Amino acid sequence: MQFSDLGLAPELLQAIADQGYTEPTPIQAKAIPPILLGRDIMAAAQTGTGKTAGFTLPMLQRLKGYASTSVSPARHPIRALILAPTRELAAQVHESVKTYSKYVPIRSTAIYGGVPMDPQLADLRAGVEILVATPGRLLDHIQSKVVMFHAVEFLVLDEADRMLDMGFLPDIKRIISLLPAKRQSLLFSATYSEEIRKLAAQWLRDPVTVEVAARNAVTEMVTHTVYEVDHADKRDLLTELIRSRDMRQVLVFCNTKIGANRLAYKMQKDGVAAAAIHSDRTQAERMLALAEFKEGKMQVLVATDIAARGLDIEELPFVVNFDLPISPEDYVHRIGRTGRAGSSGEAISLMSHDERDRLGAIERLIKIQLEVKKAAGVQRVRAPRENAPRERGPREERGRSRGRDAGSRKPSQPPRHSAGRAVSSDPLFSQPYQPSTPDAASATDVQANAPSALTQPAANMEGHKRNKNPSQVAALFRPPVKEDA
Repeated sequence: MQFSDLGLAPELLQAIADQGYTEPTPIQAKAIPPILLGRDIMAAAQTGTGKTAGFTLPMLQRLKGYASTSVSPARHPIRALILAPTRELAAQVHESVKTYSKYVPIRSTAIYGGVPMDPQLADLRAGVEILVATPGRLLDHIQSKVVMFHAVEFLVLDEADRMLDMGFLPDIKRIISLLPAKRQSLLFSATYSEEIRKLAAQWLRDPVTVEVAARNAVTEMVTHTVYEVDHADKRDLLTELIRSRDMRQVLVFCNTKIGANRLAYKMQKDGVAAAAIHSDRTQAERMLALAEFKEGKMQVLVATDIAARGLDIEELPFVVNFDLPISPEDYVHRIGRTGRAGSSGEAISLMSHDERDRLGAIERLIKIQLEVKKAAGVQRVRAPRENAPRERGPREERGRSRGRDAGSRKPSQPPRHSAGRAVSSDPLFSQPYQPSTPDAASATDVQANAPSALTQPAANMEGHKRNKNPSQVAALFRPPVKEDA
């Protein structure tokens, strides 16, 4: 089957040809015809099989009649709303819309968090027919009263199960309540949970179900390798694999943002060009790291599961699970970043002893027994640090640059007052303590045992004031005792 057999407009066929495509993928061949007929659809397919074009092309075909070159915002109301769970996926879907609408005067934009709202407000006020959005940022614009849904004809939920996992269900329900009841709804995802199927029964009208592969299936173009290794040796094994195999483009997944930061920082210390991408990074930082990784300037991109959905990198050769995912479904999405569009890929997992149960859950899900290799004799990429000081992080280095430790002052330097003058040393306070004896004859002992004014009764103090008796002066201030001739 050719794209020309699907009844698409010449403008869309030309845009498809510009991308070098001639034949639709299985999901596209099965999803495009019912969408062109106006049917609701729920489609599931392996990741990397062209789901985005599967709903973008027929949607542009049906909206082609509204195309206009007018600058009036009234001529460009929102007619299609596409919801995506992450900023990266929203940006990627928008790029696909722009690519396939190259020869059709239909406006589109993407709105998501992590970037200023003013440029997005300007695009919305100018008018767009296709709006790609993340739920949270879309609600922000709804509160600003710049988004109107009265003309919406299409609703697309991309990676709907991921949006539920991220807690977007209340936001999605609120957004759907604002849409016209008469619309065409499309759900596309790599997997569908039973909860998604129940919600689809509420949101879709007599949907066509399209599945080109079993749920949670993995593509045959990806080879799987599992290394059993101590957790402390994971980083060294990863660096050893990258160097020994000359791996130029590696996407590494960690379970936590802190873990991703630490791994990227330590790999930089090992001389490997690496960067981290997760939800705590600003959108500008995430886009820069992703762009450098795609261009080959960055050798390793360390990510959390935020990059497990919708991240499209052409011919990505390696995906590494530094931590085995807690949810076995995430393994399917992670390795789906490689082996896309018919290209081969390799999925490498580093499994510590306490992660063996997770491996069993993954094998039961994908119905494949993964080969496990014992990573013996891992070579450390760093010099031994038994007697070396502990490695300091950036914050500690900044703290040391602001001031010296109290114990770093040389012992030969006398302590100083704040004014900078040296404090004189008095041998009276530096000599060791010796208990006094009644028959001590030295002047020092006499002075040390003399009664102090601080211990005299009040009456004696008054007598001292009247008589000025020097014998009642404090011991430290008495004049030297004169011996009898």
